[in-house]
Amino acid sequence: MLIHKGSKLLMIGDSVTDAERKRPVGEGRGEDIGKSYVAIVNALLNSACPEEQIRVINMGVSGNTSRDLVQRFQTDVLDLNPDWLTIMIGINDIWRQFDAPLRPEVHVYPEEYEANLNHMLELVKGKVKQTVLMTPVFMERNRQDEMRAALDTYIAIMKKTAERHNAMFIDVQSAYEQVLEHMHPMNIAWDRVHPNMTGHMIIARSFLKAVGFHW
Repeated sequence: MLIHKGSKLLMIGDSVTDAERKRPVGEGRGEDIGKSYVAIVNALLNSACPEEQIRVINMGVSGNTSRDLVQRFQTDVLDLNPDWLTIMIGINDIWRQFDAPLRPEVHVYPEEYEANLNHMLELVKGKVKQTVLMTPVFMERNRQDEMRAALDTYIAIMKKTAERHNAMFIDVQSAYEQVLEHMHPMNIAWDRVHPNMTGHMIIARSFLKAVGFHW
């Protein structure tokens, strides 16, 4: 597995990551780590390879955009000194353009999204062993849907940014679409954004496959 023994893995993002995690830092007993893919990753690492002693921290905040992550990056990432960092962000950057169209001040357009991702990766350069960019997801089969089409633009930006900074890139949206060939999106997320446990497992599985985790 690519994550070395004794590593601290910090996973940051929006509500898909958050899922009721503890404040100020999402780790500890019970459900302190939340109920998202982060909890699944933590449980699988602890159960399948406890000898590796990998520490998993959830720093998701519901409603966050990439702009919000930049604003809290010092306290919620750099000050916690992770060895590995995953960033899964962007769906609210897109969503606010559709559910709050008359509030342009909360919109994060592609140019700013790219700048925010670049800024965060510059901040961790030389400070973490590996940064992982995980695509935002939208559970919609129709690629002509306006919001689904916008997602492709943001995913392309994330992929380009990952390549620029030698970060790992995980296309979670593609993993979702493989599953959506066999079930309706509402069977994974009632609002096409917030996943149920099946959806969270898809995210966790995508990450763990990418880092070489084996049962």
